Amino acid sequence: MPKKRSLAAQERTYGAPSSVLRRALLGGLVLVVLLAVAGLVAYLTRAESPASAHPSPSPTSTPPTASPEATADEREAVASPPKTSDPIVFAKAATKVLWTYDTRSFSRAEHVAGLKRWMTGEKKYADWDSVSDQIPSPVLWSRMHDNQQRATAKVGEGHFPQAFKTALAQDPGAITEAYVYAVTVTGKQSIAWKGSGSGAESRSTTLAVQCRPDTACALVGVLPNVAP
Repeated sequence: MPKKRSLAAQERTYGAPSSVLRRALLGGLVLVVLLAVAGLVAYLTRAESPASAHPSPSPTSTPPTASPEATADEREAVASPPKTSDPIVFAKAATKVLWTYDTRSFSRAEHVAGLKRWMTGEKKYADWDSVSDQIPSPVLWSRMHDNQQRATAKVGEGHFPQAFKTALAQDPGAITEAYVYAVTVTGKQSIAWKGSGSGAESRSTTLAVQCRPDTACALVGVLPNVAP
């Protein structure tokens, strides 16, 4: 790791206490609505899913990214969501775009618009605030642009958290209310900026993903804590 940290690392504003509290409260609500399992840990509040119902396909099912030779006009600020019904495959793809950005070529508005395409259209469950909290603020994005900061991500493993699987086993029918799944993904984010500045860190996150039958998966939100 370099001695000098990236601007995003220095000034992460998307983890503000008010946002965490809001996500925790929403998570609790989703837990009650979807699982109705009173003893489930609050941080896992947000979705449920049969761990055995959707085996994780190989990473090759994730849509390819644009070629390095493509210009900014030819590339998208955020890759398009994959058309898959597998919550783990979708969560891994969503994690990659959440950890990837290029302030040199795209504005924050373009980045935000790209991420919104991943969200579920069901307002009852969508938690855009938890996703937007992953994006640097407009002021920070401008500073990162001046510093030519960009990030790439390599996603590794994805799985259903144990508490989630336990909750589903206790109430198998709960998933049919909203078909929202909790998925924990691990990987590594690499960041670079002008000059020789660069760094990398291992990361993990737990996402809420909606995968209704015969419908492509969509992102519901990001849980406030990582569920093992």
